[in-house]
Amino acid sequence: MTEDMTFDPVTGDHLKEWGHRPGKQFPDLLTRANAMRAEGFGLVRIRQELEGEIPPVVPTMDPHAHGAVAFHENIDVTHPDEEDNVLKVRETMAALMQTPTIEAGAVMPDACPAGPVGTIPVGGVAAARNAIHPGMHSADICCSVMITDLGNADPKAVLDAAQSVTHFGPGGRPQGQRFTTSLKLLDAFRENQFLNNPKSLRMAQEHMGTQGDGNHFLFVGRSRKTGRTAIVTHHGSRGPGAVLYKNGMALAERFRKELSPKTRKQNAWIPADTQEGRDYWDALQLIRKWTKANHNAIHQATLEAARAGDVGERFWNEHNFVFKRGDLFYHGKGATPAWDDYAQDATGLTLIPLNMSEPVLVVRGKDADHGLGFSPHGAGRNFSRSEHKRRMGSVTPEQMLKAETEGLDVRFHAGGVDASELPSSYKSADSVVAQIKSYDLAEIEDYIDPYGCIMAGDVPPFWKNKKKGRR
Repeated sequence: MTEDMTFDPVTGDHLKEWGHRPGKQFPDLLTRANAMRAEGFGLVRIRQELEGEIPPVVPTMDPHAHGAVAFHENIDVTHPDEEDNVLKVRETMAALMQTPTIEAGAVMPDACPAGPVGTIPVGGVAAARNAIHPGMHSADICCSVMITDLGNADPKAVLDAAQSVTHFGPGGRPQGQRFTTSLKLLDAFRENQFLNNPKSLRMAQEHMGTQGDGNHFLFVGRSRKTGRTAIVTHHGSRGPGAVLYKNGMALAERFRKELSPKTRKQNAWIPADTQEGRDYWDALQLIRKWTKANHNAIHQATLEAARAGDVGERFWNEHNFVFKRGDLFYHGKGATPAWDDYAQDATGLTLIPLNMSEPVLVVRGKDADHGLGFSPHGAGRNFSRSEHKRRMGSVTPEQMLKAETEGLDVRFHAGGVDASELPSSYKSADSVVAQIKSYDLAEIEDYIDPYGCIMAGDVPPFWKNKKKGRR
């Protein structure tokens, strides 16, 4: 006669109670623990067997004292509207500098707040040790600008061609109208723990050849130096980047609770020397490759549709990203690296768009210490989009468009006129240019004077469309 001996299994709750921290190792620990359980070992013996694999307790890091870490200001108050803006930028940067990983910071001339106090502002730079902060590159990872010299092509023909091939608005391209995504790049996505999920892989294919909405644009103009036509695109990593950001923030929050619970949630980080940190860094580089391929696809399709023959130089740069320099990770939120070798494909030249009625600046960075090696990414705002609409009063978006862009060919591809993207919603272009020069952040080498541009226009946020589709 045999006696039926059954035991309750070891669970994750047991492991946590014994001091193990949840992670990739849990399945293996549970398998081993329950194998011992099946052999008749008790919980005390199993706990002793696994005790040696409990990771050491890491001391928590308290935030820096207010004002302990200073930041450089490269911004002037030249208009009453800028006074409130600069005060808010100072307030949020001072709070940001309390993050225990941060060792230095800087503010560009185009700076403006971008969230609750302590959130890195647009036009902000933060240098961190052994830490990648997803909240400091934002959901629009690798938002970037690319230019192609199209020679003597007719600007109107280029803009018409661009409108026939690009895609603005929420979502991706429908089946049958999609651009090709590199199979090699998709395979690399599958090898990365942050990108190997159905949503990222699907969006990597659907969103190729799309530009989104908001302040993203396709601009056509002429070089003041050469008289040649140029196309400039501005957009980020679209859906794949947004998914990576969401996953990165969730992981960073888990580390924050363990490493620095007093740190603000938006400034949580992933330790760079962990496997998760290395994988996240690799995921950022893959998202960068995808974003560059997206710009390239739109430029190439446009020049082919326009039948442009005398094609010249093409280069690009990102301004919502993380850059490693020495032993620090530099987070630029709406700030452009201004040192020559920040990436293998860096040319020394970068682009600074101002607004739809002003030139795109072609600049060479100065790698200024007081800018932490960065330069501005655009013109920035002194007040919110909603405040701009409030100030319009009874003036319609169409009337404002006509008054502010007379002589330019401005098109809204997916909706009506978006008043919050008109020139009056941005800082004075002349003031930003003057501050770039006075703070010696970059040397202007050329101006691409506008012929016209394409933007998404006034389209409802994607989440409103999703809600309408629910039953």
